[in-house]
Amino acid sequence: MKRIVVLAATVPFLLTSCISKKKYAELEAKQKETQDLLNSATVKLNACLAEKDALSNQVDYLKKNNSDLINSSKELTVLTTKGAQNLEKSLESLKEKDLKISRLQDALTKKDSVTLALVTSLKREVGIDDPDIKINVEKGVVMISIADNLLFKSGSYEVGTRAKEVLGKVAKVINSKPDFECMVEGHTDNVPIKNTVLLDNWDLSVKRATSIVRVLQNDLGVNPKQLIPAGRSYFIPLADNDTVENRAKNRRTRIIIMPKIDQFYDMIEKEMKNLSK
Repeated sequence: MKRIVVLAATVPFLLTSCISKKKYAELEAKQKETQDLLNSATVKLNACLAEKDALSNQVDYLKKNNSDLINSSKELTVLTTKGAQNLEKSLESLKEKDLKISRLQDALTKKDSVTLALVTSLKREVGIDDPDIKINVEKGVVMISIADNLLFKSGSYEVGTRAKEVLGKVAKVINSKPDFECMVEGHTDNVPIKNTVLLDNWDLSVKRATSIVRVLQNDLGVNPKQLIPAGRSYFIPLADNDTVENRAKNRRTRIIIMPKIDQFYDMIEKEMKNLSK
């Protein structure tokens, strides 16, 4: 045992003795250079590992972002398809509305044409240039306003001879237009009735309207299905009932001639309802 220990203790000495100092210094320098290279490589390796982790995270982010973009693209495609379908439906709806509006305009134009033709016909047939007789269009219908002094005596509902002459010309137009209706409105002033036969101005206005209707039917051959009597009393005056002249204006009979264009009105009403949907 002692020999072995002595031999072991003497090995470094022998090695040192065998290797020259110069060689040893070179080995030490080589070792240091190698260690420096190893340290540098370790640093670079660690940097590469860190960069790899960063790139790996970036790749994961890009993959996720790409997946999100793909999903968004799919959703956008679906939305775009739905948008195109909705746009197509909207265009179809607009076309339908345009068609409805066109039909409505055609109906109104036709109605206006009929009304204009009626006014022209009435003015030609009546042919009376009299300030007490007025023919005009109000709210889409033709109205003939005849002053009270041409039709009745004061407080009376008996139709005079001159009135029948005027009504005869009106009846001629009505008889030539079997698709027309004729509403006869009686209007009075606000002076209370002093007559034991008549109750009030309502009674007077109604009886005057029915008297005109009877003349048109019985004497002038107008179809009673076309006639509508109405009394308005003094509640729709043309002027204030504060002077003799104004009260004379308010005492009148108004004949409203309305084309029986129910199909136009029905169509207009129907189209208006459709447009409101």
